[in-house]
Formats: sequence, C-alpha cells, structure tokens
Amino acid sequence: MIYRKLLSFLSLSLALLLGQQNALQAQAGIEPQREFRAAWVATVANIDWPSSRTLSTERQKAELIAILDRAVELNLNAIVLQIRTMADALYDSPYEPWSEFLTGQVGKPPSPYYDPLEFAIDESHKRGLELHVWFNPYRAKHPSAKTELSEDHIAHRNPSIVREIGTHLWLDPSEEATKNYTLNIILDIIRRYDIDGIHYDDYFYPYPSYNDGKDFPDEKNWQEYQKNGGKLSRADWRRSHVDDLVKKLYELVKREAPTVKVGISPFGIWKPGHPEGIQGTSQYDVLYADPKLWFNEGWLDYMTPQLYWPIDQAAQSYPRLLEWWASQNTKNRHLWPGNYTSRINNSNTSWEPSEIVNQIKLTRQQPGATGNVHFSMAPLMHNRRNINDALKAEVYSEPALVPATPWLDSSTPTQPRAALRRAPGNMLEIEWSSPEGENLRLWAVYTRTGGRDWKMQIVPAYKTTNPKLRIPADGITDVAISAVNRNGAESRRTLLRVR
Repeated sequence: MIYRKLLSFLSLSLALLLGQQNALQAQAGIEPQREFRAAWVATVANIDWPSSRTLSTERQKAELIAILDRAVELNLNAIVLQIRTMADALYDSPYEPWSEFLTGQVGKPPSPYYDPLEFAIDESHKRGLELHVWFNPYRAKHPSAKTELSEDHIAHRNPSIVREIGTHLWLDPSEEATKNYTLNIILDIIRRYDIDGIHYDDYFYPYPSYNDGKDFPDEKNWQEYQKNGGKLSRADWRRSHVDDLVKKLYELVKREAPTVKVGISPFGIWKPGHPEGIQGTSQYDVLYADPKLWFNEGWLDYMTPQLYWPIDQAAQSYPRLLEWWASQNTKNRHLWPGNYTSRINNSNTSWEPSEIVNQIKLTRQQPGATGNVHFSMAPLMHNRRNINDALKAEVYSEPALVPATPWLDSSTPTQPRAALRRAPGNMLEIEWSSPEGENLRLWAVYTRTGGRDWKMQIVPAYKTTNPKLRIPADGITDVAISAVNRNGAESRRTLLRVR
C-alpha cells in the first residue's frame, strides 16, 4: 500500500514537473476556434419556453434543462433568454409582476416557488454556457396575453407613460420616467444575478402595422418639447430618446458590472440603399432606431443585426448586408448576426438546412464577424429537416470558445497547475487547479494523438477550482490545460506528456 501511494505521488509530481517545463511549448500549435454560437430562447407567447403557461415547476425546469443540453450537444456556447416580454418578469422582480407566459396569470409566482433566472444561470454555467438576458425595452402588453394586467403592472402604477397601440401597450420612449424605469430594472438585474450579457431586441418605437399605420401618440410631449424651444424634427426627437436610453444603458452596465456584455439585435436593414440596392423597411425612419450610430460610437459590446433573408435574395442580400454592418464597426466591437433558423419548418416556403449552414460559412468569411445567433431554439429542439445533423456535420463539429472582449478587461487567468496519470480501463486521469477568486467560466482541455491536430474539450469551471477528468487514452500523446475567465481571456496552457 505504501509503495503504491509513493509511486502515485512520484507519477503525479513528475507529470506536474513536465507540465511546467513544457508550458511554453504548449502555446504553439494550438488554435482553438473562437466563435459566438448562440440561440434565442423566446418566452413571449410560449414560443420556446415554457411550452405552455400551465406547466408545473418541475416540468418547466425539465424543459429548460433539455434546451441547455441540446445547446451543449450542438456545440453552442451561449443562450439568450427572454426574461421581460411586456413589462413583466420571468424572474423574481421587485419592480414588475410575474409573466403570464410562465404561470398563466400576470403576477402569479411559480408554485412550488423557484426563480427561473437563477435556475437558468446555474444550469447554464454548469454546462459551460454563457447566459444573456433578453429584454423588450418598451413593450407593455402583447396581443397574445390572455389575462388582465395585475395592479402592480406599470400600466396601472404609472399609466401616464403607457400608450395604447392597437392591441399592444407601449411605454412612451419620450418620457424620462420610461428611461429611468427601464434602467432601474437593468440595474436590479446586474446587481443580483451573475449574468453574462444584457440583450435588447428590435422593438423600439412599434412597427406601424401594430397601430393600423397610425402615428405614435406622443403629441403632448412633442408639443411640450417645441414649446420649450426644441429645434429637432419630430423624427430626430424620437430617435434622440432611443439613443439616450441605449447610451445610458451601456454606461450603467459598465459602471456597475464592467464585464457584463451589452448586445442589441436590431432589424437587419438600417435604411434602404445601405448598401446600394438593398430594399425594405427603414428602421431609422419607422422604428426611430439608429443602430449605425450605436455601433459607430461603441455603445454596445456586440451587434446582432437580424439578417433574416436568404443569401440569394438580392434586395435583402445576407452577405451584402453583413458586409455593410461590418463596415460600420468603427470601435471594433463584436459582430454576431442573427439568423432565421425558424424558417426551417414544415411549410412549402421552408428553407433547407443548407441555407443556415451556408450563412454561417459566409459569416466566417466576413472579416470582423465572429459568430451567429439562431432564432430560435424551436427548430433545434425538433431537429427540423435534420438541421442539427447538418450543423454538427458541417459547421459545429467541434466546440468553440466565445471570442474574448479585451476592451472590457485585458487581464488573463493564472496558468493552471496540472498533472495526469494512467487509470484502470485504458483511461487517463487529469487533475488541475487554479487559484480561487479569478471568476473563471471554464477550462479548455486539449488532447493530441501523435502529430495530429489538437482537439478541444470544454470543462465548466462551476463552483470548483480543483477539477478531475477521465478520458479514454486511445493513443493520446499530449494533453494541455488552460483556464478561461468570464471575459473569454485564456491563460497560458500547461502541457502534459503521456508517458
């Protein structure tokens, strides 16, 4: 027994020494793929989760876990979860009532009680996934809502900032109280939850179809602005309020939680004619949103324009629009376009999986674009027309690290101390450790057989600094370990030779 313990100790020490001696060598020859691979999980109208407003707590949890497991299976690395659909909350909020899309009634908490956002964060991080929270900044009621708004809903607590838009309710962007209210909700989230990103979608001023083509009812505030000497046109005045919210959102998040990423997914066309030949709705003139300005000014960490058209559709060309958005990235932020994966369905107008696969390939070819976001999880959960098989075979066969965001934090984690030994059953047992307090998100474990390419495996750094991993030996000659922090920065790698 003493002999075996001594032999094990010597083996561990020798492997550790070899790892330290060869650490510099491990920096060469390993090129992990860096790519943001995410999917939106829409909760409004129960598009993705939960599948029904009447599910039990356990069924809700089981469905969410299935979504996260599918994301891991497909080598995705992030989820964008909608937690505010219509001035409501799919988390325990002190400001807004529980969502009816979660419990069937506005203001009704889950029973048995749990906090879905806390659950989603923990389960995502256990799997090495980033969790970004998705907000609708202005929508206060969606037409799919079936129950009466609760008394603590903003439409009742402060009706002066709420406007009726057809079958919708909308918070008036020109009200300072709207901005303050929205920003307080964000502040509460980033102070209480360990999220990786804040995400706004494309609903700024409402689409005209929501109000039968009628203008947004902000006449009172517009007249007050003019009375006080305002010189902007009405369109510019509206845009200025949206710009102000976007800028203040970014400043708030960077002040309170500097490494939490801010992302926005606007409508894919800024203005018709940009680039030349592009046709379609002008979000600049219709939604009063100017994402070109936000991108130019760096008021976000990633831009996800919704490029929901096929490659060969000339008037809304995917590659030409992607190239145009890349040209606007003057602050070198992330560009991760959104893809309409849900157009793969059972209809006669369904896209083939090759459309999405080829869009991802085009994204990889575009300088400055480093990832994609799929709308939504539904086609991936049902493997519509074998889209999952196509993704795994052609573009997502290996895992990828989320691109680093060095403008938020340029520090890198400490190089792990590591060792390996042979274990029964032709297995290799790897142990490593990193200092506490570095807020790691995951470790990258690389293996190589002979002189072949390195293969990467992601190990979540969830509430442990001393992981242990067993893998089949299968001719492996080299192992390397690195630590990755929440900002995506990777440490130096520790190389271990298999003896």
